Amino acid sequence: MKKVFNVTLFVILTLMLVACGQTTSGEQGRDTVSFRLATPDPESSPITEAANEFAKVVEEKSEGSIEISVHPNGTLYGGDASAAVKQLGEGSLDMLVLSTSLYANFEPKFNAISIPYLFDGADQFTSFLNSDLAEELLKNTKDELGIEGLGLWSREFRQITNSLGPITEPEDLDGVKLRVPNNPLWVEFFGGAGTATTPMDFSEVYNALQLGTIDGQENPLGVILSSNIHEVQDYLTISNHMAEAWVVGVNEDKFSNLTEEQQQILREATEEVQEWKVDNDASNAERIIEELVAQGIEINEITSEQQEEFVKVSQEAYPTFKKLVKNDEFFNQILEFVGKDE
Repeated sequence: MKKVFNVTLFVILTLMLVACGQTTSGEQGRDTVSFRLATPDPESSPITEAANEFAKVVEEKSEGSIEISVHPNGTLYGGDASAAVKQLGEGSLDMLVLSTSLYANFEPKFNAISIPYLFDGADQFTSFLNSDLAEELLKNTKDELGIEGLGLWSREFRQITNSLGPITEPEDLDGVKLRVPNNPLWVEFFGGAGTATTPMDFSEVYNALQLGTIDGQENPLGVILSSNIHEVQDYLTISNHMAEAWVVGVNEDKFSNLTEEQQQILREATEEVQEWKVDNDASNAERIIEELVAQGIEINEITSEQQEEFVKVSQEAYPTFKKLVKNDEFFNQILEFVGKDE
């Protein structure tokens, strides 16, 4: 009887040891934490490339204890960006990289980033993304939406494509049926230049351009190429008219369940990839332009003198932009930051 008991005890202990071994898959016996990270654009897009770089850096820094799988094209949230923000806050999404213009639907202060011709260049823009003002925006996502903002990544400045002709002055936009994001800031600026602004989900843009329902659209170079916009447009204007950023967000509850070391790894990786993305975007711009030219699209760049005319259109709309930001103090602070305070 005693022998049977000893054998049984041995078997139980063995099974317990095997079971304990299966709970860890990371190095040095640590549990592995897995996150699914959603991006809105294709695998070849600059933002999904950055997300993959982020996953790589996190895995290296955590020695495999944090694994991040990247899911492009909005597949994890059915392509509905507004729903994605809600799902991230509720916890049905782990991590999400989404543009600040979409977060502006929840926190109007994000609109300030996209005031046309606000930033003088990439360096000033990146400086803002690491400022106390940017930190204030991320704090709002946590307090109001349940989203821990790990940081902000820059996005290439936006350019204009159309099927009618080169854009060199605001008058060239008069009557152009231009698709814009569903954001009143875009509508106000381009409407002020005379376009027939058409808010539309980006998933519908290619077909609308192909059918001639709209004449043009505006987006960063990487999106124009990866979404094959050049196939249904003849002209590209390097206007650099608006900035936008990417919010690198993680569900607050899931973030708080990480160790302090793991939380720090995610923050450090976000900061490193911000620098990586700035360099990657700059090196990609020339290559993308060359490829678009090879595909037959005609490209013109707005000169500094021509740009001043567009700047005037933007400045005339400042009173409206201030209303869209819905925070006079923040609006004035960001103008002061870039040296354009009144």
